[in-house]
Amino acid sequence: MKRTIAAGFAGIAAMLLATTAMAGEAKVFETKSAINNLSTVMVDGGKARDLTVGFGSGAYRRPGDPTNMFYAVSDRGPNFVCDDVQDVLGVSEDVVCQGRKVRVYPTPDYSPSIYTIFLNDDGSFDVKDVIALKDQNGVPLTGLTNKLSVAKTEKPVDANGKELAQSVSSIDAEGIIRLSDGSYWIGEENGPSILHVAADGTVNERIVPAGSEKDFEGAAYKVSGGLPAILVTRQTNRGIESMAVSPDESKLYFMVQNPLANPNADAYKTAKNTRLFVYDRVKGELAGEYIYQLDDPQTFRNDPSDKQNAPRISEVLGLGDDRLLVLERTDGTTKLHEVKLDGASNILASRWDDMSTSPSLEQENDLSKLDLKAVVKTLRFDSADYPMAPTKIEGLAVMGDGALALINDNDFGIKGDATKVLLIDGLVQADKF
Repeated sequence: MKRTIAAGFAGIAAMLLATTAMAGEAKVFETKSAINNLSTVMVDGGKARDLTVGFGSGAYRRPGDPTNMFYAVSDRGPNFVCDDVQDVLGVSEDVVCQGRKVRVYPTPDYSPSIYTIFLNDDGSFDVKDVIALKDQNGVPLTGLTNKLSVAKTEKPVDANGKELAQSVSSIDAEGIIRLSDGSYWIGEENGPSILHVAADGTVNERIVPAGSEKDFEGAAYKVSGGLPAILVTRQTNRGIESMAVSPDESKLYFMVQNPLANPNADAYKTAKNTRLFVYDRVKGELAGEYIYQLDDPQTFRNDPSDKQNAPRISEVLGLGDDRLLVLERTDGTTKLHEVKLDGASNILASRWDDMSTSPSLEQENDLSKLDLKAVVKTLRFDSADYPMAPTKIEGLAVMGDGALALINDNDFGIKGDATKVLLIDGLVQADKF
């Protein structure tokens, strides 16, 4: 009898362990698709660098789509700062940058694109379709920087150091969702801005910070100033890098990647408060703005840091109405936090959107002193617990069986990294998939 009871308990324990293992079961997918190969770059006296396509700047699977597929979007194309010239190209920084404060674009004609990805049972993934983003005239857009006078920007050069022309129409696509009507909404980092894009990749509208519309005059698509003017104070390369949608498609959600440089870069470096926005698609206007506090940089276990600006937001996924999964990461560690907007302070059109407010939201991390409440965060995933997880994860998609797909941005392979998809069962519960 005792042996029977003991055996029963052992069986129950084994079942519980199996259930726990299945809840966190993970699998990594890679691709051998020829479309993954972009180009080989080499400068005189340097070394050859094989570049691949960086599919993973954002991801989304539309409910009802095939179980094993999702959409992904690439950003502006291969690019790097002068400090990386020696490592990437094998020549001195002075050869290319020549003492200038510039950013290097070795393939300046690359067009940010939407990719359709299918996961296969054998652990590979295929890229079945590519849609280049284009203007109203059908001309593919580049990812070169905009010539901005209100927000800060960077000057682009090619791999030989030749200056490249900036464009009012170019975009840096970073987050994506697709609606039931076939159109897309994309988060964009340069403006910063959000884009409404037709099913064929044509940009129908770009919504930028109020007061910055003049910087986009002549763009071959509609431009409107529907975002708060204060967003022009975003730190360079820290704009909007996310996009999510509510289950009924009435609302969009997106976040600024880091706290604003408001009133200056010193505030950006030490601030924890970044901004989460809600856009009412029916009314065509913002409906909410909430505070999300970034984690202590020491808690990112694969690469702890003393720099508060090391953590950043690279993706938002809609799980339910005003219920989101936020991807907060450093270069080596990714965390996923579930957040609900209920109970948090809505600061839209308040004094915290006024650039004259002092101290600014970015200058005070103790929100109790401001009588404000941030969204409450619940940790759902830490890549430090998954040794097989890629670094620099930037895209999330709920697959047809409820599993969560995480894809990395490999920066077009400028440092040899490959694109990988990590698939995990039982991590989150979405209302609709």
